[in-house]
Amino acid sequence: MKYLVLLAVLAVAYGMWRNRRAKDAPVPPRHAARPPAAALPQAMLACAHCGVHVPQADALMAGNRPYCCAEHRARGPA
Repeated sequence: MKYLVLLAVLAVAYGMWRNRRAKDAPVPPRHAARPPAAALPQAMLACAHCGVHVPQADALMAGNRPYCCAEHRARGPA
């Protein structure tokens, strides 16, 4: 009889331990992660010296003329 009581106590302790462990575990996502959205297209400007197209955000401006690098900006338009 004492073994039956010991077995019942161990079963209850094990159940409580599993329940607490399940609550603390992080919940996995329900679906696969989506890939990041593609970046929006940027305006491209042609270098006034060599004609290479660069994104507007990366272009070096001299007046209203875009350049691809500082060297071409110093040389001026071709």
